[in-house]
Amino acid sequence: MGATSAERIADAVYERLREEIFAGDLAPGARLSVPALAERLEVSRSPVREAVFRLVQDRLASEEPRRGAVVAEIGARELAAIYDVREVLEGLAARLAVENAGRRLVTALREVLGEHERAVRDTDVAAVTEADMRFHELIRRASGNAEVVRLLDGVQTQVRLAMRTTRVMSGPRQAVDDHRAILTAIESGDPDAAERAARAHVFRLRSTLLRQAEDMGDVGAMEDMG
Repeated sequence: MGATSAERIADAVYERLREEIFAGDLAPGARLSVPALAERLEVSRSPVREAVFRLVQDRLASEEPRRGAVVAEIGARELAAIYDVREVLEGLAARLAVENAGRRLVTALREVLGEHERAVRDTDVAAVTEADMRFHELIRRASGNAEVVRLLDGVQTQVRLAMRTTRVMSGPRQAVDDHRAILTAIESGDPDAAERAARAHVFRLRSTLLRQAEDMGDVGAMEDMG
């Protein structure tokens, strides 16, 4: 049974608002007023209300007393706690990917790593971010575990949101080297090595995050923490 017109409109509004949050057009702390958004997007209030509710569920927005829903904000130390969980999940995903996926995964990862290297060389920030996220997505999808995929999808959403609220640089060149180590371990067919490489990558990101957040007073916006 297909989606109704109202559901399709709500989906479109949700995607529009989600991308505006990730793009920074809707800044952290910005009010998500249903009447104002409905007027701006030229739709009725009902699909906007549904879209805002979904944003809250996805932790891209939060409810505040007397203000209603606002765009969520993630500080560096909050993100570090997320990375504690991410380290375990990324390691598990890499292990399962080795156990469940074939050569097609290695080929796809090698291709994305090449795109990542070219983007770093060309200083193409958008392409760097896209390749970085795609690399991790391929691994978690290859894990064959729907719960790992669901949890890491949520983690990735929080990381993208944090890019708007914490200025911390992990170093795109180092990220490429980390990804190459993960690929090498997966290609070797060693699940233990793949898990160690994936966990080491996230552990380094978390350590960099905490160190730089302390130096910078936990302010600004984050880049290249994938």
